[in-house]
Amino acid sequence: MPRAGLSPDVVTAEAAALADEVGLDDLTFAALAARLRVAVPSLYKHVPSIAALHRRLSVVATRELGAALGDAAAGRAGLDALRAVAEAYRAYAVARPRLYPATQRAPLPDEPEHVQVAERVVGSIFAILRGYGIQGEDAIDATRMVRSALHGFVDIERSGGFGLSRSTDASFDRLVTALDAGLRAWPVASGEG
Repeated sequence: MPRAGLSPDVVTAEAAALADEVGLDDLTFAALAARLRVAVPSLYKHVPSIAALHRRLSVVATRELGAALGDAAAGRAGLDALRAVAEAYRAYAVARPRLYPATQRAPLPDEPEHVQVAERVVGSIFAILRGYGIQGEDAIDATRMVRSALHGFVDIERSGGFGLSRSTDASFDRLVTALDAGLRAWPVASGEG
């Protein structure tokens, strides 16, 4: 019989907290069951597999990131919006360094909740790009550039890979300034106008 109060949402929330402590790669049903003080088979009544749990964690992390980016972008445009979103992205990765990698999993078409929260993340970036006059397929390319730059920086930073003496804040500021310059000079896609 499942523990009273245990549900897929409770299991997922506890898994997110445990992932913050041990990392996604070391998150196991055994460790989660111990944390919840239930037998491992009890977890399967709420989440069918560790893979399903990781998908649920991707939704949680992506929802949190999307909310942070949406709040940061609200009422801003151009470099101001880009800087606010970049800082919110970095702040999320710093606040939840071990859960953050779950935001990088692309949703599958049969995961409507994950698709919806992922669209909020991408939508925040698309909104910034419209301020630069970048739309359509160009916006897809530009979004990939922005996400790659931000993810690359925060992933290296959260893993301790920046060992040189210069402030990472100064380097991040330069990254955002370079992204702004790149977006202002965005070339028209080949075959267009």
